[in-house]
Amino acid sequence: MVENVIWPAAFDAGCSRSEGRRVPLDLAVEEPTVDEIAKAVQQVGYDAVIEREKTYPREYEQRGCVVVKDADDATKSDLLGAVAAYLQVLRE
Repeated sequence: MVENVIWPAAFDAGCSRSEGRRVPLDLAVEEPTVDEIAKAVQQVGYDAVIEREKTYPREYEQRGCVVVKDADDATKSDLLGAVAAYLQVLRE
């Protein structure tokens, strides 16, 4: 069983690649929340668990993270791309 941890910084248009953004700027959104990310993960078809008490190692602000369960059929970059696409749809 593979668990992927997804941090809000991975989708944050305000973060540079060195600050933790993992998707291209055209797929990034402004200040994504763990609730939005969890909803997008569920839309992609995986179970998501929100952990609000976590802080991304490169940030000081506690934004939490989303743990994705049983995502062993997709690479992390594929998962991030799919979630980023759904985040943009949720923001429209």
